[in-house]
Amino acid sequence: MESESEPYVRLASLRQLHQVMADMNTARSLADTLQTVADGVVQALGYELACVNLVRPDGDLVVAAFSGNPAAEALITGRVGSRESWERRLGMGEHWGDLVFIPHTEGWVLDDDDVPQWYTDGPAPRFEDEWHPSDRLFAPMYTPAAPGGGSCGELIGVLSVDRPRNGRRPGAWGREALQMYAFQAAIAISNARLRANMQRALVRLEREQQALRASEESFRQAFEYAPSGMAIAEMGGDQHGRILRTNDALCRLLGRPASAMRRYAFSDLVHPEDIGTLLRTSAEGGRAELRLGRRDGTYVWVSLRNSVVADAADGPRFLLTHVEDIEERKRRELQLAHRASHDSLTGLPNSAELRARLSSRLCQRLTQAGALESVDAAYGHPVHDTGGHGFDFRPGGSETYDAYDHHVHTVAPEGDRDDGAKGLAVLFCDLDGFKSINDRFGHNAGDAVLIEVARRLSGGVRDGDTVARLGGDEFVVLADGLGRADAQDLAVRLRNEIIQPIRVDGRAMRVGASFGIGWAHCGMTADEVLKSADERMYVEKRSRPKQHRRAG
Repeated sequence: MESESEPYVRLASLRQLHQVMADMNTARSLADTLQTVADGVVQALGYELACVNLVRPDGDLVVAAFSGNPAAEALITGRVGSRESWERRLGMGEHWGDLVFIPHTEGWVLDDDDVPQWYTDGPAPRFEDEWHPSDRLFAPMYTPAAPGGGSCGELIGVLSVDRPRNGRRPGAWGREALQMYAFQAAIAISNARLRANMQRALVRLEREQQALRASEESFRQAFEYAPSGMAIAEMGGDQHGRILRTNDALCRLLGRPASAMRRYAFSDLVHPEDIGTLLRTSAEGGRAELRLGRRDGTYVWVSLRNSVVADAADGPRFLLTHVEDIEERKRRELQLAHRASHDSLTGLPNSAELRARLSSRLCQRLTQAGALESVDAAYGHPVHDTGGHGFDFRPGGSETYDAYDHHVHTVAPEGDRDDGAKGLAVLFCDLDGFKSINDRFGHNAGDAVLIEVARRLSGGVRDGDTVARLGGDEFVVLADGLGRADAQDLAVRLRNEIIQPIRVDGRAMRVGASFGIGWAHCGMTADEVLKSADERMYVEKRSRPKQHRRAG
């Protein structure tokens, strides 16, 4: 028989339960709802600890909220338990309606599964219904069942509770209260998810369709105060692309007042080389990266994205264009491209860039057999193409002739005497005595010497010539339009620059330099040209007395 005070206790509990249910149904976000659910168990149902395990899209359950113990909360919040382990738990123990109670006599088998859990200490039970520290009580949360779909819907999470304040396993009233609370929590979580999904859908719809269904004031503020550039332009007709309205961010980016912007179309502002790119993106969802002109005559790289703002009755009316400044990203991309083609120590073009520049000057040629012979510039593998790239074979004769009438062929001076011919000279430079600097003074000193040599070589050539570091202490100079005597004079001048003392950390160091001069001409590969210059460098190095090779 119930005591007189018990109805009043239950009434107070019901009031608390009603309040926490109201709180969790008025939470503003899914995260707030989950935390309110966990807090409500502690506040209204008489448990010291509560945990909300939420089903993720992949089916596993993550600890999404915890209440009652900050240390335990920090330990397990965010951790994930597999769906398989949870299904095992929910299939064990005693089933109190929808609740699952696993007594300590069975729960020990779960100690090593992957479900996040906390451990509490306490004495063994002294009487039959006393709560044991290793007892587990779970309240599955199911979505409301569809009509005719059974007693419950889809599992969306599980409430884990522990340490009843009265120290006893819950009785009939406590079980019913927890089961009812789990049912209401499932509704609140489902509603919060629905609200979140609706909000995301609305944002996505607004971004993709840009349908101006909100009030004019809301749109005006979103447009005017957007941190990146925004513009509205006409769509279709003779005035397609003409700017009707811009925000402050776009005006600042281009350095033009809003009144002036209305005199332009985007085609008037875009860089001439990017006109085709702009025309290809003047449609819904069109995206492009192009350059827009500033008032001072410079150009800025932007990412441009178009959406159609449609009228429900009359169809598309104008384009809403989002303009984002990507100048800094483009600058970083250029830096990365420069690093890929230039030596990181000296800043000179590297081996790959040298071969590319050299190969760009060397053309394909037709052989006596009439087949077009080309050579892969990077690897030196010949391939044959009888199609001739659209050039007709010339009839008759057995002489070799050129297939590219538009190409100015690279030629080389003939013989050892200067015959007045000028060509593309390739100077292969190898430092003498550099290894001893590395051995005696360390690689930092060696790097400093290489940097200074690179500077002197670059300062000793003309604008338009190429100085590249081939690797180690080897450098290559490409100098076009030189005769044989000019190339020899250039090698002497560069050697004289290199052998001057180089000061590193207060110490004067010297290196020598051996130069080999090769000549590039059409029909050769880049590797063949470099090999020729390299061989001449070794001939020159061996021909000089050892004592004349200045070392560090």
